[in-house]
Amino acid sequence: MEFINNKRQGNFGLGIAIAYFTTNEYTVSIPLNDTQDYDLVIEKNDILETVQVKTTRCKTKYGNYQVALKSCGGTKGTAYKTVRDTKFNLLFIVATDLSIYIIPREKIENKSTLNLCDSYGKYRVQ
Repeated sequence: MEFINNKRQGNFGLGIAIAYFTTNEYTVSIPLNDTQDYDLVIEKNDILETVQVKTTRCKTKYGNYQVALKSCGGTKGTAYKTVRDTKFNLLFIVATDLSIYIIPREKIENKSTLNLCDSYGKYRVQ
């Protein structure tokens, strides 16, 4: 799957996340702005959780998808935030082959990238 730009890729990921949680009988809420550390709030069985959504089309030389865990910006592309510095409960990752991973934040130890290899297989939900 190809995207015109990163914004379209992000919209794709958010749409897939909403569809996934909705079809799995979660109530999904979308924040009014993008200044918080999460993209969605989900609720099921009276439990609220915050979700950060990431997408990837990048593969390692071994064929595993790789996800960037830091946010960059400005004219120099300087990293200003990593996943470990943010507050959310679940990391929802969707790759362009439509594989989906839901990883609890406390299980993420890396700072800059995460390779979706066998050690993360137990978090693959689709």
